[in-house]
Amino acid sequence: MNPQCARCGRVVYPTEKVNCLDKFWHKGCFQCEVCKMTLNMNNYKGYDKKPYCNAHYPKQSFTTVTDTPENLRLKQQSEIQSQVKYKKEFEENKGRGFSIVTDTLELQRLKKTQEQISNIKYHEDFEKGKGKGFTPVVDDPITDRVRRNTQIVSDAAYKNVHPHVVEMDRRSGMVVAPGQHHPGYGYMHQSSASSVRSAQSQHAQPLSPSMRTYRAMYDYCAQDEDEVSFREGDYIVNVQSIDEGWMYGTVQRSGKNGMLPANYIELVN
Repeated sequence: MNPQCARCGRVVYPTEKVNCLDKFWHKGCFQCEVCKMTLNMNNYKGYDKKPYCNAHYPKQSFTTVTDTPENLRLKQQSEIQSQVKYKKEFEENKGRGFSIVTDTLELQRLKKTQEQISNIKYHEDFEKGKGKGFTPVVDDPITDRVRRNTQIVSDAAYKNVHPHVVEMDRRSGMVVAPGQHHPGYGYMHQSSASSVRSAQSQHAQPLSPSMRTYRAMYDYCAQDEDEVSFREGDYIVNVQSIDEGWMYGTVQRSGKNGMLPANYIELVN
């Protein structure tokens, strides 16, 4: 059964039927509601299921509402509710410093899993450390050597002892490096008059073990930060015995001081 035209109410046959705005129209009846201009599917605009041309299409406009006492009361009530809600949220979030995250099922599951892992690790560490007030440190040879080395360096700094020790030549009375007695290895130290007088005041005292000169029999490469490297034939001065197998001294050639193995050097004087 053929439908009726929304404009004239007559039967609309398929050859002249226009289906638009949920209605059926004759091609000649599909007109603007204002100017009655015939429209088509390309130039019409629908409003309230009625066709309009572009010029007469109704434009939306805002209506100014008068501030009646009722409207003012509703406005004031809305502002009060907003302020109450804002203050409530502010008091709840005061001091948190972070955004509230929705507590979803996935977050609850992750939270419980994390708490279980933390509790397991805490109890495991607690059982391991039960009865242990502190962890004892084994006083091995390396630790003992480092401690003695630190003590020697501290004593030397306290007594204002320079690492490059000079000694008084008994025969000539001049201040020379300990290796100067052996041609080819030593070098002269230029000393001020005050240094010479200081050395002469100590001339009557016997030479301490630290004033003895040693010579390297082999090459040695430092294995630790507190050790010193040297070559075969180097002279070692300011030597002090640390423990069995280790000494502390200064390599005359490089001027560096540190720990060195006792079986790599031999006494010269």
